[in-house]
This record gives sequence, C-alpha cells and structure tokens, in this order.
Amino acid sequence: MMAVSPSTPIDLSAAMVLDPATAAHWLAILPMGLCLGTGALLMMIRHRIAWHPPVALAGLALLVLVDILLLSRVLADGPLTMMMGRWRPPFGIAITVDLTGALLALAAAIVAFAAALYAELDIDNSGRRYGFYPLLMVLMAGVSGAFLTGDIFNLYVWFEVLLISSFGLLILGSEREQIDGALKYAVLNLIATTLFLIAVGYLYAIFGTLNMADIALKAPELSGSAPLMTLSALFVLAFSMKAAAFPVNFWLPASYHTPRVVVSALFAGLLTKVGVYALLRVMVMLLPIEREALSLVIAIVAALTMILGAMGALAQTDIRRFMGYIVIAGIGNMMAGIAIGGEAAVGAAIFYALHSILLMTALYLVVGEAARLGGGFSLTKLAGLWTSAPAFAGLSLALFFAASGLPPFSGFWPKALLVKASLDIGAWWLAGSVLLSGFLCTIGFGRLFLLAYWRPAVVSGPPSATETTPAPAAFAPPPAAPRTSLWRSAPILLLSIFVVWFGLFPDPLIVVSQQAAAGLSDPTAYILSVFPEKGAP
Repeated sequence: MMAVSPSTPIDLSAAMVLDPATAAHWLAILPMGLCLGTGALLMMIRHRIAWHPPVALAGLALLVLVDILLLSRVLADGPLTMMMGRWRPPFGIAITVDLTGALLALAAAIVAFAAALYAELDIDNSGRRYGFYPLLMVLMAGVSGAFLTGDIFNLYVWFEVLLISSFGLLILGSEREQIDGALKYAVLNLIATTLFLIAVGYLYAIFGTLNMADIALKAPELSGSAPLMTLSALFVLAFSMKAAAFPVNFWLPASYHTPRVVVSALFAGLLTKVGVYALLRVMVMLLPIEREALSLVIAIVAALTMILGAMGALAQTDIRRFMGYIVIAGIGNMMAGIAIGGEAAVGAAIFYALHSILLMTALYLVVGEAARLGGGFSLTKLAGLWTSAPAFAGLSLALFFAASGLPPFSGFWPKALLVKASLDIGAWWLAGSVLLSGFLCTIGFGRLFLLAYWRPAVVSGPPSATETTPAPAAFAPPPAAPRTSLWRSAPILLLSIFVVWFGLFPDPLIVVSQQAAAGLSDPTAYILSVFPEKGAP
C-alpha cells in the first residue's frame, strides 16, 4: 500500500463539491431550517405562551415568502439542487427543488399560516402549554422536507418527522376520544411507514443508490431484469395507505374528527397530499414503466376511493366525519390522474392537489365555525346558520360548490381535465366515476347546506305551569347566538380567495401544473440539476 505524505495535498474534487454554495442553493434548504429554527425558539420560550402565536405567525409568514422566492427561482431557471455536506451525488444528501415540489410547498405554507391565524382563537392556553405551536412548526418542517428532498431515504425521514409531530397534535387535549382516534391513526400509519422503509431497503438493494435523480437514470436500464414490479407494488401500497386510498383508508374517518378543528384542518389539507406527492414522485418520475403496468389497478383503486368516499359522506350526520369522507373522495381523483399518466392527467392531479390543500383546510375551518355558531357538529342539531351568519353562509356555499366540482370554482377544472384525459384513453368508466363522485358529493353538500344553514333554527319554548316538558318547538332565530368575528373569518376568507381565484382564472395554474407534470414525465432537467456533468440521460 502506498503511503500518503502528510504534506501531499489531497484532491477532494472527485468526492466533494468545491464550488461555494450560492444564495440560491441555501434558499433550497431554508424552508426546513426556518421551520426547525422557529420550533426550537418556541421550545426555548415554552413558558411564555403569550409569545407563541406572534412568533409562529412571523415564522410561517417568512416561510410563505421563502417558498414564493423558491418557486420564482425554479420557474426562471429550472430545478435547483443543494448537496448537504458538499458530498457529490449520489453519496451526499440532495435537496432538489423542482416545480412540483415548489408548488406544493408554497400551498402547504399558505394553509399553515391560515391555520396559525385561526389557532390564535381556537387553541387555549392549555393547548399552547402542551406545545401546539412548536409541533406545528415541526410538522411544517416535515411537510416541506418531503416536498423538497431529492433523496428517497430522506423522504422517509421527513415522513417520520411529520408523523411524530402529528401524533402530538392529535392528542392535544388528552380526551378519551382523541386517544382512541390517535391509536388507530398511529398503528395504521406505522404499518405504512414500515412498508415504506422495507421498500426503500429493497430499492437500495436493486439500484445501489437512494438519490432520486440517480434512480431515474438507472431505472430504464434495470426494467425487465430487476424485480421492479414487486418494488412498485410495495411503494403503491405504502403511499396509498398514507394517502388514505381504498381499501386502506379506514384510519382517516376514525381519527380526523377527534382533534381540535384547526388540527383536523391541517391534517386534511396536508398529510394525505404528502402521500399523493410520494406516489407522483416515485411512480411517475422514478418508475414510469411499472406505473404503466399497474395503471389498471391504480385506476380501479381510484374509482372505488372516489365513489365510496362520496357515499360514506352521504351516510354521516357529524359534519367532521362528513368532511373526512370528502377528503377520501378527493384522493381518488388525484390517483385517477396518476393511473392515466401523461402530462394532461398528471397535471390535472397536481392542480387537484393544490386546490385540495387549500380547500380542505378551509372546509374544516368552516366546520369549526359552523359548530361554534350552531352549538355542535351534529346535523340533527345544526340549523339556521343562513339567518344568524349570512356572510359566513355565503362563503361556506362557495367552498361547498368548489368541493363538489361545480363551476366556476377551482374544483371544476381538474375534474374536467381528468374526465377528458380518461375519455382520450377510452377509460369511460373512470370518467364516469369522476362524474358520479362529483354528483354524490354535490348531493351531500346540498344536504349539509339545507339542514345546517337553510333550515330554520328550532327553539324550544319555556314549559307551561302545568307541564314538566318544554312547550312545542317554534321556528325562530336562536337567541344570543355566537357571532363570527373578522379574526375568525380571516383565515377562511384568505383560503377562499385562492379557491375562487383559481376557479375564475384557471389558465395560469393549468399551465404551471402541466409544466410540473412535464418535469415529472421527462426528468432530464431534474437529473441535470443533480448531475450537471452527465448531460442528458
């Protein structure tokens, strides 16, 4: 063995990135660093709970700004990669931001900011003392990291980060119902996470790398000679469970109605979309040949998810459980886009994911306000909201139309694109499933609106002198009903503006979603961002 003289300079150029990182590179990791730093600061001031809301709101406002800058940078110059520790790929950990990740990260930051606004009044001192705001920031670190990582093992790590913080948020309050819901959520998500980890180990055994760009380069060469179908089936099962697709979706309606409303809103907007994003990244970008082979199975799962989700919503009398099934129905629409493949359908799925992140968060906040104004979550008791809060009722109706996929709101356009893409490949039954699901959701939201908003409130009269039971009910506005405030309405209004804007002016979002889908279908720019010296694959 040749000895190396201590005075001999070691050439690190083959192993390390020697060029200094630019400001744009640091921008790629700033969303995670900002969230973790703010979370740590909140823990340091954990006894000063009055400071938690302003600190968290400032951190999330900065996160929105950083994600806007990141999206602008990616739109202008293409995917951006930062190698952690300066080790060259595929050995170093890559943070690679492409258009799909940047769009979803920005949408997630916006809903987190809106949720933090709502939490100012929804989370009491006990919730703050038990760490709502630090857990929220750690959750956002996990969500941002999952959307922006370029390494499949780190996707798993960020899943763990958001899973651990979500456990803490789920049991905030320590009520018996919350513990029961958290147990179901935890067990089934841990099973999904274990499947994901097994799939990652299997993937490393096949490819010898965990870098997504490196896998995208090698996958076409190994297709047919390596057990990629088994690997793909494992990923589809794990991510479908995370996304709450049929038949592994029963954990969602069993748990999403138990935490505080603002926590349910965050979960409905973000967690299932991370599962859909992972499916998009792995099956569309990394394993497209295997996605094509599994497309019929994914399409059947998508059709059953959207129809059974809508039917489940129709059977509910608790409006939180109703919204849980609406979340599931939406997942079916996104999976339909993944099953069909191609830029048009995948772009529609990305459009739907962006719309759903904003809309489902807003709908759960609406549910919270409806319950506060009407005195409960049960449709048997809610009534008269149209009379007691007409502006809130009008805002709710717009969001209900969007969730049903009715024009001119944001839910209409991705569904129309999915129907067209389904008919283009002759999958009329999948197009019919999208339409049937939308029709059933419309009936469900119509029933909700008629009972909770339009139906006159029932007020029991005082018992007469000869009676021990209340007098016959009379229809009248509820006395001294709680009133909604601008602060409570602001987050719902903020999210509704996006929903209405995307519905009235869908062209920019359709274009950028199609560009994001093109980047997943042809990852040349993504690969060149990580391996600039390799050129086109």
